[in-house]
Amino acid sequence: MVLVVVFGVALLIAVLLSGLAARTVLSTSLLFLVGGALVSDGFLGLIHITPDSEIVSVTADLALFAVLFTDGMHVSFPKLRANWRNPARALGLGMPLAFVGTALITHFLVGLDWTTSFLVGAVLAPTDPVFASAIVGRKEVPAKLRQLLNVESGINDGVALPVVLVLIAAAGPTSGHAEADLGKIALELVLGLVFGVVLPFVVIELVRFRLLGAEPKLQPLLPLAIGVILYAVCHLTHANPYLAAFSAGAVLTARSLEAKAAFEPLGEALAELAKFAALLVFGALLTPQLFGDLSFGGYAVVVLAIVLIRPASLLLSLLGTRFTRQEKLVAAWFGPKGFASVVYGLLVLQAGIPQGEEAFTLIAVCIAFSIIAHSSTDVPIARMFHVDALAALDGGIPVSRTSKESGRVGS
Repeated sequence: MVLVVVFGVALLIAVLLSGLAARTVLSTSLLFLVGGALVSDGFLGLIHITPDSEIVSVTADLALFAVLFTDGMHVSFPKLRANWRNPARALGLGMPLAFVGTALITHFLVGLDWTTSFLVGAVLAPTDPVFASAIVGRKEVPAKLRQLLNVESGINDGVALPVVLVLIAAAGPTSGHAEADLGKIALELVLGLVFGVVLPFVVIELVRFRLLGAEPKLQPLLPLAIGVILYAVCHLTHANPYLAAFSAGAVLTARSLEAKAAFEPLGEALAELAKFAALLVFGALLTPQLFGDLSFGGYAVVVLAIVLIRPASLLLSLLGTRFTRQEKLVAAWFGPKGFASVVYGLLVLQAGIPQGEEAFTLIAVCIAFSIIAHSSTDVPIARMFHVDALAALDGGIPVSRTSKESGRVGS
């Protein structure tokens, strides 16, 4: 119950300061992260949470699922068909480069064995939709840039998971069964995609029957029911819930814009609540002991992973595209580590591999630094595009660059 009180107080403070946060570098996400740290065993000792506490994995899992479901609803299939090359470049080239780059610096600077180093690289390779949404949700940011970050962050969690599971199997006591696990992992991915496509498709078709349909005040609950069923079915069948959530949101929008419009306010609010709860719980893990356990080389890896490896990887993947230099730099910077990495990091810790604790400490500190860096820079970066648009208008151009980008999707 203490945790509920703490969450309520943090939520109240965040709401009261949200107007200020929308105009400055102050971040509501950071408030929950710091709040969780302050009430943990490392400081006030009001709540007692450890990495193996079930509430950690559950809240991170729910937050990631909720955000992926609502982010999937922002995907436009017509625009994606016209502009699929940019996300494909980010996923097919940028992500593997970040994966390998992080693994190399982890091995040489921290001294983890090669398998565990590549495991850390795989955990930290996917960008997080929770914090990328700070840019994706801002209309002043060009549409094709928002589309790139949204699709990349929505899909790369599912892409990274099989690599993480295979490397855990290779590093752990069951390393001899790594090849046998490939078929199981592939099945989980396929099931997640199938469930995510079929369930919303069937439900929307049912709604169109003459005798069925939701009255207006209950319409927002239709997508919510789809999400709840999908989450439960995925966990019962071990299907990939993250790929299912993102694809379900996209299919729901494609099949029924009315359902999307009805659910959007509720969905965004629920996703924010899940995010805040997970941030509070994750913040409680950030004790002084955790930061003290990380070596100097580990901190070097954290900084390099955030400010060099991800930016360089995505910039290389975007060479030859029609993005402006400013757009490329923004896309390269917004590679936040978040709840996907939290969930995968917990899998590493719970797998009992020889260097699992060292790997988790590095992962947790990197996520904390990333949340601080990315959640406090979204407003200033988004406002740069707004300033550019105003400057264009002052220069006599009848329409802002942002407006033009919203109506044109290039490669």
